Amino acid sequence: MTLGMIWTIILRFAIQDISVEETSAKEGLLLWCQRKTAPYKNVNIQNFHISWKDGLGFCALIHRHRPELIDYGKLRKDDPLTNLNTAFDVAEKYLDIPKMLDAEDIVGTARPDEKAIMTYVSSFYHAFSGAQKAETAANRICKVLAVNQENEQLMEDYEKLASDLLEWIRRTIPWLENRAPENTMHAMQQKLEDFRDYRRLHKPPKVQEKCQLEINFNTLQTKLRLSNRPAFMPSEGRMVSDINNAWGCLEQAEKGYEEWLLNEIRRLERLDHLAEKFRQKASIHEAWTDGKEAMLRQKDYETATLSEIKALLKKHEAFESDLAAHQDRVEQIAAIAQELNELDYYDSPSVNARCQKICDQWDNLGALTQKRREALERTEKLLETIDQLYLEYAKRAAPFNNWMEGAMEDLQDTFIVHTIEEIQGLTTAHEQFKATLPDADKERLAILGIHNEVSKIVQTYHVNMAGTNPYTTITPQEINGKWDHVRQLVPRRDQALTEEHARQQHNERLRKQFGAQANVIGPWIQTKMEEIGRISIEMHGTLEDQLNHLRQYEKSIVNYKPKIDQLEGDHQLIQEALIFDNKHTNYTMEHIRVGWEQLLTTIARTINEVENQILTRDAKGISQEQMNEFRASFNHFDRKKTGMMDTDDFRACLISMGYNMGEAEFARIMSIVDPNRLGVVTFQAFIDFMSRETADTDTADQVMASFKILAGDKNYITVDELRRELPPDQAEYCIARMAPYTGPDAVPGALDYMSFSTALYGESDL
Repeated sequence: MTLGMIWTIILRFAIQDISVEETSAKEGLLLWCQRKTAPYKNVNIQNFHISWKDGLGFCALIHRHRPELIDYGKLRKDDPLTNLNTAFDVAEKYLDIPKMLDAEDIVGTARPDEKAIMTYVSSFYHAFSGAQKAETAANRICKVLAVNQENEQLMEDYEKLASDLLEWIRRTIPWLENRAPENTMHAMQQKLEDFRDYRRLHKPPKVQEKCQLEINFNTLQTKLRLSNRPAFMPSEGRMVSDINNAWGCLEQAEKGYEEWLLNEIRRLERLDHLAEKFRQKASIHEAWTDGKEAMLRQKDYETATLSEIKALLKKHEAFESDLAAHQDRVEQIAAIAQELNELDYYDSPSVNARCQKICDQWDNLGALTQKRREALERTEKLLETIDQLYLEYAKRAAPFNNWMEGAMEDLQDTFIVHTIEEIQGLTTAHEQFKATLPDADKERLAILGIHNEVSKIVQTYHVNMAGTNPYTTITPQEINGKWDHVRQLVPRRDQALTEEHARQQHNERLRKQFGAQANVIGPWIQTKMEEIGRISIEMHGTLEDQLNHLRQYEKSIVNYKPKIDQLEGDHQLIQEALIFDNKHTNYTMEHIRVGWEQLLTTIARTINEVENQILTRDAKGISQEQMNEFRASFNHFDRKKTGMMDTDDFRACLISMGYNMGEAEFARIMSIVDPNRLGVVTFQAFIDFMSRETADTDTADQVMASFKILAGDKNYITVDELRRELPPDQAEYCIARMAPYTGPDAVPGALDYMSFSTALYGESDL
């Protein structure tokens, strides 16, 4: 065989191993040398003459494949003769490559013979061709193991994130379900402030974590499908549906907690008002009853003259009239105490004790009054004269005095209103009261006129009148004093009503301001949700165009956040003002918050779906026209326009594409496109199925064949072989997970790479 024939055969082998589009055998062999020597210092193979003069190129080829034969670190570029002789000697002794070249000729020649060097280098290629196959097999295994390790890390990240989120929900729900009431308005407002902090500071990061969790889950499932791995099934209780259910429970508890807080604030506000009203009425009544029992127990009639007895009787009648006038106040006090008990007022025991004391005193007053009347009536026949003017004065002064006390009580009474209409009603009632003041003043002057007439008669007839009016304790000075007090309270009431009217006008402005913004933001969120839905099912442009369009939408949505924050600020002002309803809008802050969170989740999920479609398209080699055909077919059979096909829609789609299948075959296909058994087929699963049969993906058989090459055609592989052929981390990964080989040809330490390969693709357990 001639040298030319040998050269032709050698170059043919070189061309078969080089997987690039070279134009000649020479260029293929040169490329092989460059790849093998690229990591070595001072080696730069550019040709088959002067690049080999220093001998480092030959030594690098030997060290690259058999590092134990040459200590490359001790070679020097300035000693080419030693380098060349070392390479030639080692090649002849250990690699069975004869010395075709002479070291002195190469060093002493300006340009060594190119064909001679090519012939000699091709001998190295032929000697190391078996190692090349092992390297290719090792690369394939490394690739498969790297994918598996990455997927396992993604699974661990999902489990941890899901566990942390569920734990946070578990801790938060009991706090939201705590309905222990507080006794004071301040304590309940602090609870409301804590709830605002939760809404504003603690919940938004968890919303983002939930969204990211769903995105990670979808990305992991896509990568598993693309690498021909079984679908990922999270641990029990950590499915995406479990997290959504737990999140729903959280939001339900959150809604109930907010409603309870507002109801409790209203209840405490009502209780404070009733308690203050009770104290005012009780104080007025106690002031009125002060000394009444002592007066009724007097026995002054025993030593009184006839006129004095008559006076005492009339005075007693006036007192009974006054007593009857106060009956309503006592009933009001009892009714308020009863209402405080029904509303579970925290200080009910003291209220009940005070009310019981008033009622007992009232019953005692009634009994004493009746007893005194009986005593006076027994001596009535002894009385002959009576001063009709005093009697008339007493009879008219008592109800007028009671009217003034009622007026003072009403003018000082606190009020709670929530709308302009309510304050306008109070203002109207107050104006009506002021309209009665002239007539009341006439009555006052008439009563004072009676008293003046009595004084005139006394002075005129020199009547010896000891003491004051025997029929009443109400003096003209007291009437004038109370009348002046009523006149002073009227402008105060005017001012209080005016201030409350201004506050209600401010509240109305807050309602309108919030309503105007909510009526814009609410429809805006709904419109964006519909637009995102249309983009996700339309076929305008490439997937990259759709992705860019969606990201622009995401940016515009994020830029809208300041308006949401502004609305939150207005909502906080409304809550601080204790405004509980708003007729200017049907949107509540809760509606806006839920819509905003759903919008952010939808745009993020839609972007993730398009990214997964791009990933699938590139991995499967699907053209844009095929993607458009897939989308058109999917949209046609998505009759409900939900972005997903149910089982009937998917069956109809398969039949339209020519699939003739029974229930078993359809169930098999559904297990591929719907591994979680949700009863729906997404577009991502649809395109995975359409491209699955023709996809070029790694299989368990290919991995087993690669391991068999590394094992030297044995049915098992050893630890040393794994560590020699694979990178350290992936070699240790295999050693830790491979089961011992138990075949008849097993040796100590043999590992079963076949069961390991099938387990990588879900065909058995690791």
